Amino acid sequence: MLLLSCLLLGCYPPPKTYPDTKLVTNRRIELRGNLLLLLPPEQRCMEAAQQEAAWLADTAYKAAAGISRVNDSHFPGWAGNWLINMRVQDRGLCWHYQHDMYRELRRRPLKFFRVGCCVRDKARRTEHNCVYVAAAGTPWPKVWVLDAWMWNGRLKVSNGLELDQDDWADLPEVTQELERIYPEGHQWPIEHWCYVRRSDGKYGLYYAPESLTAPQTRRMFQNIECGHKTHPGKPTNY
Repeated sequence: MLLLSCLLLGCYPPPKTYPDTKLVTNRRIELRGNLLLLLPPEQRCMEAAQQEAAWLADTAYKAAAGISRVNDSHFPGWAGNWLINMRVQDRGLCWHYQHDMYRELRRRPLKFFRVGCCVRDKARRTEHNCVYVAAAGTPWPKVWVLDAWMWNGRLKVSNGLELDQDDWADLPEVTQELERIYPEGHQWPIEHWCYVRRSDGKYGLYYAPESLTAPQTRRMFQNIECGHKTHPGKPTNY
């Protein structure tokens, strides 16, 4: 019964009201506190650090839900992957969510924290990609891992120190690539995707010549146009 409930819960993207429910509001507050604990004691009481932690926590939960709606994902985790591989659905793989979450968490320049990418079971069939938040200058695995994919936009948060380090690893090369596309303070809307699936089924950067005529590229720009009409002048649409 519990499994059935979880599957039914993941069959639709979270509504816009989801991040402001009592349950998720409490989780946002909890994540804010956990992020602050990553900092040195002398920084935790600083108002600027507390504001930064609150922004990261709030944005993470709101963005996860918004990304699911933009991707039009209707099944959680591996079920969504199967539909994408069968060409029934065209977006919603774990690395899609990783890139999208990274994009959203780079909207504000950070002083006390940094955002990175990580992977479990790299280069295996069970490979799973996420983003994480760490204190500035602090290496993996003293982080909090943010997974928007597993529960279809309902954010899953994990303590990096509690993960099996034989399975999980930092992904600095992916972080470096994404930070070039999404510098701190960027204005790309939530509808923007840095990689799109081309007509040949392979993925490429959205601006590559082979990607320009892809149906997913057209869908991306249609989403951007629709989002701009709904929220003119705003880079996000949570």
